[in-house]
Amino acid sequence: MRLFIAIVLDENMTDALTEMQDDLMRVGVKGGYTRPENLHITLAFLGENDEPEKVEEIMRDVPLRAFTIKVSGTRRFKDMVFANVEENRDLHDYVKRLRKALSDNDISYDMKKFMPHITLVRRASGNKEFPVQYEIDTEESMRVKGISLMKSEHGKHGMVYTEIAYVRAF
Repeated sequence: MRLFIAIVLDENMTDALTEMQDDLMRVGVKGGYTRPENLHITLAFLGENDEPEKVEEIMRDVPLRAFTIKVSGTRRFKDMVFANVEENRDLHDYVKRLRKALSDNDISYDMKKFMPHITLVRRASGNKEFPVQYEIDTEESMRVKGISLMKSEHGKHGMVYTEIAYVRAF
């Protein structure tokens, strides 16, 4: 099964992000908009993995202290538009420890440098200028109280993400 470890967003954060998406639509950005229930921050993309119990155990072994994240504005990367997750040392430190634990336990994951973001639009087009950063100034904060092991499957209306394990922060 296709797995990834993520921060699942609370209702207030999801509402703020869907407002950002509405603003992008209003300025003429077209593309594949992420459905609200699929908005998240990926910490480690594992891809095909048949050992979710082992991954969950590793997640439980890496202490996670609750912290706050803040999203402000949007930015573009290639043909995608992201919600900008502000720099956060607690988040980066946790991801570094989590990824090391995955490596130490021979769990492979996408080794790309961690860049915290929330994908709002894929294959974005439609706005001639298509600026690097849109003037969308929605801001929202959220307390991260845990992380989730997610399964990703193709559904008839796009990707379906299902939480298969949750590890609570202390």
